[in-house]
Amino acid sequence: MTDFIFKISPNIILGPYTVTRLGQNALEWGSRYMVIMDPILKETGTAEKITAPLAERKIEYFVFDELTQAADTQTLETILNLARNSHIHGIIAAGGGKTLALAKASCALFNEPHTSYDYIDGGTPTAGTIPLICVPTTIRDAFLFTDRVPLCDSRSGSAKIIKTQNGICKLVLWDPNLELTLTDKQSAAMGLETFSMALEAYLSRKSTFFSDMLIEKALQLMSYAADGSPTLTVTTPPEVLYTQAGCMASLGLASCSAGASTLLSLTINTRYKIPRALVSAILLPYIIEDATTFAAAKLAKIADIYRITDSNEDTDEKKALSLAEYIRQRIAKINIPARLKDLSLSIEQLSLAVEDAGQTDLIDSLQRSMTTDDLFELIKKAY
Repeated sequence: MTDFIFKISPNIILGPYTVTRLGQNALEWGSRYMVIMDPILKETGTAEKITAPLAERKIEYFVFDELTQAADTQTLETILNLARNSHIHGIIAAGGGKTLALAKASCALFNEPHTSYDYIDGGTPTAGTIPLICVPTTIRDAFLFTDRVPLCDSRSGSAKIIKTQNGICKLVLWDPNLELTLTDKQSAAMGLETFSMALEAYLSRKSTFFSDMLIEKALQLMSYAADGSPTLTVTTPPEVLYTQAGCMASLGLASCSAGASTLLSLTINTRYKIPRALVSAILLPYIIEDATTFAAAKLAKIADIYRITDSNEDTDEKKALSLAEYIRQRIAKINIPARLKDLSLSIEQLSLAVEDAGQTDLIDSLQRSMTTDDLFELIKKAY
């Protein structure tokens, strides 16, 4: 048995209205911040919820919200130039995955002497970092608690992963109220992506008793949010349950390794700007069916958590396949695309995303040993 090692740097504050404490917490690391914000937050009226607590504490800040559809290196260079010239003490990131990725990369590279391209081409940052505070407006993030940052190489349009220093993120403020700006369809797709992240952590070859404990609790909370409980009166609002589950799934994934769904949704999103949550949801039942051959017992346990099968006499394999069918029914119920071809992408375009996946080191730690040929077979089944 290998040693169990779990490292995590940020403090986590999770609950309704926690964003109101942003100012008092930010003062611990400085009084001058750059706020990188998803532009949609201004349109939904959420931006003021982020900036008001800073103004109340007399914290100097300026907002950068000129984000594109991906966390690309060109935008990263713009952020770095602004940040360095403004002599900031730290960065606050408010938004989804691309916002958090750009902020994390900016903090990592702030004191580095080279451009970001040196690091996406294989270099490792070694200089001291500046503090990062994250305010996610989604219920999950596959890379938040890791030392990896996914970026889009503006030169080629392909996905790249840079390895950063540890301990960049000092605080995560997870406020479920900020997620109420999502549409019902966005929330539903994100819920399936969170389920997919939890599944990947559960099936990971690096999973431990600790990650399994986190994931099983996350899955239970998601089942309560989706279908209630047959024995308990659930009074916690669904958005809070999903946020708690998303935090646990993100932690669980960080303690082991990402899987094929995270990898392929990343590379497809980077090239073609299709939301990662949507791609993950489409791939999910096929990931489950693939895993039936090597992890039927764990899939059966998930099926039990979700109360999908009534019979205790069902085999693990039958329960696993019932789980895949349950996901297909959820996809149909929320009326999102069920096949990759419904995304207006050709199989040739998807093959490029598979090639991109093969160029990242994430392919070495998937739920089973997989080559780009294996990933392409998965894509074809989901097409």
